[in-house]
Amino acid sequence: MHPFHWVPARGERHASTDPRPYGGYPEGTRVTTLCQQLMRAEVGDIPWLWTTCRACNAEAHRLVGAR
Repeated sequence: MHPFHWVPARGERHASTDPRPYGGYPEGTRVTTLCQQLMRAEVGDIPWLWTTCRACNAEAHRLVGAR
């Protein structure tokens, strides 16, 4: 299990260490992302197909010790 969760917001998939409810963040939930932004979560099938935020991806890799 990783110390972060992925969450679609603002047209990209971001990662956050904010507590996540079972089943994911509800639509509009404010989350602080690993790229240091406060965003509102989006839900649905299409948002999960968005590209991954590069800054969140880099920080997620750093958190798990992957390069």
